[in-house]
Amino acid sequence: MLRHISCLTWKEGTPPEAVAAVEAGLAELLALIPELRAFSFGPDLGLASGNADFAIVADLDDADGWRRYQEHPAHQALLVDRIRPILASRTAAQVQLG
Repeated sequence: MLRHISCLTWKEGTPPEAVAAVEAGLAELLALIPELRAFSFGPDLGLASGNADFAIVADLDDADGWRRYQEHPAHQALLVDRIRPILASRTAAQVQLG
């Protein structure tokens, strides 16, 4: 099992409606992308300073599944239409589980 973790920081002044649109788009991906085994996301809880604003965690069978998820048209549309317009920075990692 492979876990993909993405941490996003929004541009200064990003309206809550734009973040809500990202969340709505993410909520649709689990039903659209069969490679996703588990999928969760949400805003940072603000427990520590310097954290990203938002995190996405996706579990997939393997690296090939991760590539198909990355290239899936629904994922790409979400990136282009909703995430990149409000994105200041992103960091990500893929780790092997088990």
